[in-house]
Amino acid sequence: MSAVATKALRIGEVAELTGTTPRTIRYYEEIGLLPGAVDRAQGRHRSYTEADVERVREIIRLRDLLGLSLDQLSELLEAETARAELRKEFAEAHDPATQRRILDQALVHIETQLSLVRERRRELEKLERELVDKRKAVQKRRSELEG
Repeated sequence: MSAVATKALRIGEVAELTGTTPRTIRYYEEIGLLPGAVDRAQGRHRSYTEADVERVREIIRLRDLLGLSLDQLSELLEAETARAELRKEFAEAHDPATQRRILDQALVHIETQLSLVRERRRELEKLERELVDKRKAVQKRRSELEG
């Protein structure tokens, strides 16, 4: 276990570990991307765990990788959180009917995530086609000037 996992962290430490700012972390809490803002009294310091650090890292990774809006990012992360809960439930279930129900629920969440990723990929492919067309037009124009 790492030293980080054995002690409660303050917001500045989490910001440093994740390469972001305390303001960003507070904002993620306010909009529900990072659970726990409701776990503390108003004006009181919140302590963070290694799980919180990993959650912030995942938020940043998905934000940067997919370029999703905060609403889309929230939807993606909610589905991931639901899947994590289902994994726990599945591990404790022994009845095949219950396991099938859990797997069916997991599939719904995976479909939500795939839908968001695929939409983003379509947008990126459209941008790529536009840039390829622009490059061809510029190359043609350049060629005409040389010829």
